[in-house]
Amino acid sequence: MNVSLQEIVANQTKQFRSGITREIGYRQQMLSALEEGICLHENELYEAFAADLGKSKAETYMTEISMVLGELRYIKTHLRSWMRPKRVPGTVGTFPARSRIYREPYGVVLVLAPWNYPLLLALSPVVGALAAGNCVVLKCSKSSSHCAAVIQKIINHAFPADTCYCVDANISYDEVLDQEYQYIFFTGSPRVGKQIMETAAKRLIPVSLELGGKSPCFVTDKADIRLAARRIVWGKLLNAGQTCISIDYVLVDRHVKSELIAAIEAEIKSRYGDAEKNSNYPRIINDHHYERLMNLISEEKKLGEVIGGDGDASTRRIAPALIVGADWSHPVMEEEIFGPILPLISYHNLDDAVEEVLNRPHPLATYIFTDDKKEAKDLLRRMPFGGGCVNDTIVHISNHHMPFGGVGNSGMGGYHGYYSFRTFSHEKSVLWGSHVDVPVRYAPLDEKKWSFLKKFL
Repeated sequence: MNVSLQEIVANQTKQFRSGITREIGYRQQMLSALEEGICLHENELYEAFAADLGKSKAETYMTEISMVLGELRYIKTHLRSWMRPKRVPGTVGTFPARSRIYREPYGVVLVLAPWNYPLLLALSPVVGALAAGNCVVLKCSKSSSHCAAVIQKIINHAFPADTCYCVDANISYDEVLDQEYQYIFFTGSPRVGKQIMETAAKRLIPVSLELGGKSPCFVTDKADIRLAARRIVWGKLLNAGQTCISIDYVLVDRHVKSELIAAIEAEIKSRYGDAEKNSNYPRIINDHHYERLMNLISEEKKLGEVIGGDGDASTRRIAPALIVGADWSHPVMEEEIFGPILPLISYHNLDDAVEEVLNRPHPLATYIFTDDKKEAKDLLRRMPFGGGCVNDTIVHISNHHMPFGGVGNSGMGGYHGYYSFRTFSHEKSVLWGSHVDVPVRYAPLDEKKWSFLKKFL
């Protein structure tokens, strides 16, 4: 398609202004087209995920395809009711008028997707933007090039370009951003997120930033250790740790640390034996990140005990590495790991551990393992984070009845389900005036009216 991005955006702007994307029938039609496109190209997606990330069909379906389809079908079911104007109460000052909130689309939305969950984190916001009645430009990451190519095929076959269009993954960010959008949705690192926000600010374009950070996992002396180990290992090693809400490090009570390490070792051995040679275990996305992670493991071995961590450069698979003697000064604690390396830091006092977390940027996720509800509630109350779980990991992202997003350094804005529809909709407040008049508001505003207003307003 030999049309410039500037022309695409101009055509989408024209399409949006025609009003067709606001119609419930058109929105449903576009969502159905996307659903059909995903199902039609499902086998190509499995091949692409295997090529880019070494993901098995089961993991690809569980963490990517099923989540997009589930959310898409949920939104289609409820969209009509969400679109209805919302009645809200009036006040004494607005009597006898009626007040309504209208949810209307912004216009042309830009979605910038990352490489680690290339389908889910590209299409989930696209679903929300289309459901809200917007037109969409999507850019996938060139790092997951096979997935990007299939997603581009799905989008550009399913939709007219003046409604939704996927640009080539190799296009520069500067060119993509230098257009007239009404909303930008970005998923990626805090460093790039700041650049996106700076660019958007020059045109006063609202943004949602889904970022990351070092997400902690607390294991207290009141936890079910075997359960904690099983769910920590599962959550940490999804996508070989290349997950924005992955456990970045474990804070464990010193009295149960040895028990937890033994349980984690047993779990890894049982489920991920010879991981670097296991074709069902995901690989690291590219050589740069493989070398970065192997260098981290090498640095940690100089400082103390590391269990596991063997790598195979030919496949870019890295066996899970436990940094059993980690502390806050270790190299793995300097930035988000984004790989199968798990530092375990013991604490003597839970309050001190919480203070250490509070002294750092707000994480995207936090996980708490304890069978003491009071202890769990206290930790939830004290720590700001995007979302998380008590006695589980990761699965909060799969519930489209809850918003997903960060806070502070881990992002701004939330989406999934209704919250996606709300994110991509402007809530316009409208008061419907009555022919019944209230003379007290009109001039002259004298002492008599002042006395009346003081009494009733």
